Amino acid sequence: MTPTSEAADRVQLVFSLFDADGNGFLEPADFKLMSDRVVAAVPAAGDAVKDRLAASFRRYGDTLLTELDANGDGRISPEEFDSVVLNPQRFGAAVDEFAEALAAMGDPEGDGFVARPEFVALMLAIGFRRPNIEALFDAFGPDGDDRIRVATWADGIRDFYRPEKSGIPGDHLTANASA
Repeated sequence: MTPTSEAADRVQLVFSLFDADGNGFLEPADFKLMSDRVVAAVPAAGDAVKDRLAASFRRYGDTLLTELDANGDGRISPEEFDSVVLNPQRFGAAVDEFAEALAAMGDPEGDGFVARPEFVALMLAIGFRRPNIEALFDAFGPDGDDRIRVATWADGIRDFYRPEKSGIPGDHLTANASA
């Protein structure tokens, strides 16, 4: 399946964000750096939720290395990443785990909702730009208390990694991403 142009933009953005140390490659240390930043973004979250998110980052990084490191050098180049990362058959389980863990991290009260401040804090910790984050949150249709459902966010994360998707809320994250 050929990814949509929106999906291709999402892949480039994800690579740049996951390259947490900025050296042009994805390595296990990048996922540790990202995990530490994101886990620290919502101090009120419980330890079990934080541990779950850290584990999902490790699994995602391990899955990427296993699946994409074509030359066996222990890191993923942009070319290796671009070639197959939007493949639900290969990455669906890792993306599902990550989506559920990240969305749960935004719900420290455990009431099934993510309030804007937690959402923004987590997305800033990942590295997205604030205007894009705000546009995404609004696209998810917050309720009168300025909250979205945990399940809505988790589904949005899954959609972000689907190659056939376009016109999804997650596309707000790539708008003017390089600006």
